[in-house]
Amino acid sequence: MTVLGARAARVLGAADERAVRQLLATDPVATCMLAGRVETHGTDPASLGAPLWGLDGDGRLDAVCLAGANLIPFTRPGCEAEAARAFADRARRAGRRCSTIVGPVAAVAPLWERLEPHWGPARDVRPRQPLLAIDGPPLVAAEPRVRPVRLAQLETLLPAAVAMFTEEVGVSPLRVDGGAGYRARVTELVRAGQSLAWIEDGPGGPEVVFKAEVGAVSRAACQVQGVWVAPAHRGKGIGQTGTAAVVEYARRSIAPVVSLYVNDFNAPARAAYQRVGFRDVGTYASILF
Repeated sequence: MTVLGARAARVLGAADERAVRQLLATDPVATCMLAGRVETHGTDPASLGAPLWGLDGDGRLDAVCLAGANLIPFTRPGCEAEAARAFADRARRAGRRCSTIVGPVAAVAPLWERLEPHWGPARDVRPRQPLLAIDGPPLVAAEPRVRPVRLAQLETLLPAAVAMFTEEVGVSPLRVDGGAGYRARVTELVRAGQSLAWIEDGPGGPEVVFKAEVGAVSRAACQVQGVWVAPAHRGKGIGQTGTAAVVEYARRSIAPVVSLYVNDFNAPARAAYQRVGFRDVGTYASILF
């Protein structure tokens, strides 16, 4: 139930695009996932493919939340509690349609606190995921065999992409619709030149040694996702040299700042990213259903 006198969230439309862009520009790295969608599709729900909720402040937007396959909130500092209340009211009325709540921990944590009694328990809660960024050349040599994946290599890439997703998320992406949606997403990234891999000939044919995607892109920043090294090749430093190659490519061809977020308990990955030159710029949280 909405608290009497509390501000309510509303569905934003095309007329709100300027205000949304101004809000997201306050933290381009943290809002990369949202900003890229808005830059490409605007803020009309029909174009976005999902409603974008907003919380109005004093002549400006104080918070937004994309309510699509992922629930992605972002708030101005100091507005987190009120935004969580307003967005939770909307989310409860709409019912859970998302597979993940993800974004800056300051926005996700209070939102989940209000939604957990209605949507919980979650399959997994990752309360602290360091958000990292690099805006210069990598500090380690890049692996030259990491290149954009060609469409003709899609069938080689897909098993590695499925293995990465299953390992990271804890469930197979093939469990829903036979994997058609996941295959379409992987194909989309390959077509856009946002999927990179080191693919070499193995005993049974071509195999993926390393892969990663630039899964979110805005003009100011991009976000690397799905970093994966084949099990037989782990412990050889390929993760850091491969990531360095992705950084070089992304900064040259996509956006000036490259970011990613990592589980706080993944000490080897965090150490590798630090060696590449990534620095901590914030903290994300993810709630997985």
